[in-house]
Amino acid sequence: MSGSYRADHVGSFLRPAEVLEARKAGMGTERLREAEDRNINRVLAKQKELGFEVFTDGELRRRNFMSDFTEAVEGFDYGDAVARSWNEEKGGKAGTGVSDITGVVTTKLRQVRPLTGHELPYMKAHSPGAIKMTLPSATQFPAISYKRGISERAYASPSAMLADVVEIMKKEMAMLAAGGVSYIQIDAPRYSYYMDPKWREWMRREMQQDPDAALDEAIRADNACFEAARRPGVTLAIHLCRGNNRSHWYAEGGYDKIAEKLFSTMQVERFLLEYDDARSGTFGPLRFVPRGKTVVLGLISSKVGKLESADELARRIEEASRVVPLESLALSPQCGFASTMEGNLLSEDEQWAKLRLTVETAKRVWG
Repeated sequence: MSGSYRADHVGSFLRPAEVLEARKAGMGTERLREAEDRNINRVLAKQKELGFEVFTDGELRRRNFMSDFTEAVEGFDYGDAVARSWNEEKGGKAGTGVSDITGVVTTKLRQVRPLTGHELPYMKAHSPGAIKMTLPSATQFPAISYKRGISERAYASPSAMLADVVEIMKKEMAMLAAGGVSYIQIDAPRYSYYMDPKWREWMRREMQQDPDAALDEAIRADNACFEAARRPGVTLAIHLCRGNNRSHWYAEGGYDKIAEKLFSTMQVERFLLEYDDARSGTFGPLRFVPRGKTVVLGLISSKVGKLESADELARRIEEASRVVPLESLALSPQCGFASTMEGNLLSEDEQWAKLRLTVETAKRVWG
């Protein structure tokens, strides 16, 4: 099954103005739920029209790609939250949006509801085909929510916090797999820290962690979550990116530093990888991907509106096929279109044009 989805997407779509306005008016309101339902129906129909064979709700019910977790789990204090800065495509710096702020852990984490309990029932009732559910990697939270001098009151170390996050994620992923979800993907931008020299140094200095040991711990954590979800007929995938917020990014560098360890030991069927620009490096590290696993090439940018050339995409797929067999490749945008509810800096028409290009190119290359 893992190789059958030649045209894929990471999962999030631009939020329509109606949804954004209803969300600003008040969370949990009937108006917001109705706006979400209407627009989820619309994006499901659009995915079918374009020719996708697996469907998401566009993450339209989320504040950001992590909010399923942070809104279902107590223990985060937003009074101590620290805004992050991001790199623009032109090389400048930009501040974070409100929806990107994640609280600091100050008490033991306690799950109070299912993470995707507000999403899955509607998808099961309305999806026109196989359901893809996305979740943040467990490794995301110690990196951004463990603040030294504060979080020790709850957890002695980031590793101790990670262990509790893993247990919550295992339970959720097992529930999704048992509940008829065909495709479970975790989004794991923190792996970019192990590729980028400046972030490796930040880990040593600020997190007091050895990057290579932290990479081993991250793989073990994500594999434990995947193992809980392993069922016949369920596709498991990991998406790696270098940051995606209002078309901004925070890390750069090829997969070279982590490729052999990550690709050979991560227990998934599909790797969704950023390859839309020079920051992503070459296809060379893909030589470590085991045979039988699928590499989903993120060649189409979700950050800019300009449409890629179909001929150039076909050429790059052919180039990648010199490293990974063509039958083990697929195509997608490099990331979601709205990792935060504000979304990337392109129009909805441009978003759909890129997704149409994804399907058309996949048909051209694989038939």
